[in-house]
Amino acid sequence: MTLLEVIATTVADARAAQRGGANRLELVTAMGEGGLTPSIGLIEAVAEAVEIPVNVIVRPHSRSFVYDADDLAVIVRDVRAIAKTRANAIVVGMLNAHGDVDTDGLARVIEAADGLPLTFHRAFDEARDLFAAFDTLLTFDAVTNVLTSGGKPSVLDAQATIAKLVARAAGTRCTVLAGAGLTVDAVKPFVASTGVRAVHFGSGVRADGKGLAPVDEACVRRVHQLLNQEVASPEG
Repeated sequence: MTLLEVIATTVADARAAQRGGANRLELVTAMGEGGLTPSIGLIEAVAEAVEIPVNVIVRPHSRSFVYDADDLAVIVRDVRAIAKTRANAIVVGMLNAHGDVDTDGLARVIEAADGLPLTFHRAFDEARDLFAAFDTLLTFDAVTNVLTSGGKPSVLDAQATIAKLVARAAGTRCTVLAGAGLTVDAVKPFVASTGVRAVHFGSGVRADGKGLAPVDEACVRRVHQLLNQEVASPEG
């Protein structure tokens, strides 16, 4: 089964994604800035409106993924508050000035998450060495997904890298969540060529592929159908 995660920015997005067959949501605000922390009110409303898991991004600003002490304090406060809602997981990413995973900051987030699992988001794609960063993330049991485009603006241009990351994740509790640039038409061959078992859609399932448009239920349903075909088709 290939999991389908869809970005939601509103309650209506969340409902449309669920009706279309999404398996999970990533809830964000300010999608045009790559996604920022949504309000507690929105988190609670979405969690009440749908039955599928709701993963919530915690990103205080879009300046960079290198956070100072004040940024980290805000992140920790937000994570603690979100952990008290019905959120399924925290989506977060942080690097140090050298381009490596900020392990100290990540450890603080994990503690604040109070048992909720973490997805490490596309801050990963700005790491100086993707494979070293992935190996670092594998040492954190709480990190159960890594959202990545393989270091490229579009994941469709990084299929070999994605396949290598999938192989690296084999036998671990961490899943490679491939996203950024995926399209409805490309998803089936992409999954076949990379072996990914989780894909992430944002603008690719919105009207005219526009990031600020609402989720298009029919697009989500088409991706869901294609993924099911991929699973059901015989090998070879």
